[in-house]
Amino acid sequence: MSKPINNRAWFFVLPVLGFVMFSAIIPMMTVVNYSVQDTMGSNQFFWNGDQWFRDLLNPTTEIGARFAGALGRNLTFSLVALLIEVPLGIGMALCLPRQGWTVGFVLVLIALPMLIPWNVVGTIWQIFARADIGLFGATLVGMGIPYNVTQDPTSAWVTIVVIDAWHWTPLVILLSYAGLRAIPDAYYQAARIDSASRWAIFTNVELPKLHKVLVIAVLLRFMQTFMIYTEPFVVTGGGPGSSTTFLAIDLVKIALGQVDLGNAAAMSLVYNLITLTICWIFYTIMTQMDKRGAE
Repeated sequence: MSKPINNRAWFFVLPVLGFVMFSAIIPMMTVVNYSVQDTMGSNQFFWNGDQWFRDLLNPTTEIGARFAGALGRNLTFSLVALLIEVPLGIGMALCLPRQGWTVGFVLVLIALPMLIPWNVVGTIWQIFARADIGLFGATLVGMGIPYNVTQDPTSAWVTIVVIDAWHWTPLVILLSYAGLRAIPDAYYQAARIDSASRWAIFTNVELPKLHKVLVIAVLLRFMQTFMIYTEPFVVTGGGPGSSTTFLAIDLVKIALGQVDLGNAAAMSLVYNLITLTICWIFYTIMTQMDKRGAE
């Protein structure tokens, strides 16, 4: 006779789930309400249907052009960040010690940037990137490299990418290191018996075993880069011009700066849908690759 299932533990979880659902659904329904209505102030609303969404998805309108531009910048930044941080994180994880007293010290040292809040990171790099007193900016200018984070779009982009890589590559390093430590020694012993090269061990043993870890790393890094806000807002303010005005920054400007709640609500919903869709695509592709590798 099978043992009866005890579901009493759910009674301890249900209050937390109820609170999370309440705190998530209420704001979401408020945004949905604003996205289909318009207001002239005094808390008076009238039905607007899908007009905000049609304007947003039409690149010939002002809001549509802004949305398309910000979306393109977001996707470009996410792609550049992933292409830099994932290979760099794997490479650095391969170089870390596997045993000895230095392991804990090195891991703590690597994790330090992740412990710094986003706004503090932005403030640190805002000073660090200044061409007159900042070590990073003054060094580049001293080397004869034209660098001005507030006036040159290329300098602004390079700075934001460097900031993100410095702040979040440690996450990829730690995840990759954990995945490497989980590989049984028998695989390495078999590779040594076959006189496999270091590159052969990496491509045939380590990289296939890191598939699941890399799924998590890519998903987390994509979500964080696609929703980036604090660092470019503090360092560049979205400039020069609109070169670093990503979706989150443009959304805040529309909602709070222009008090255009209808367009902001529609943009936030489309923004959320795009994030969920791309994450689902990433997850599907990576899991299919993992299944093929297991076969």
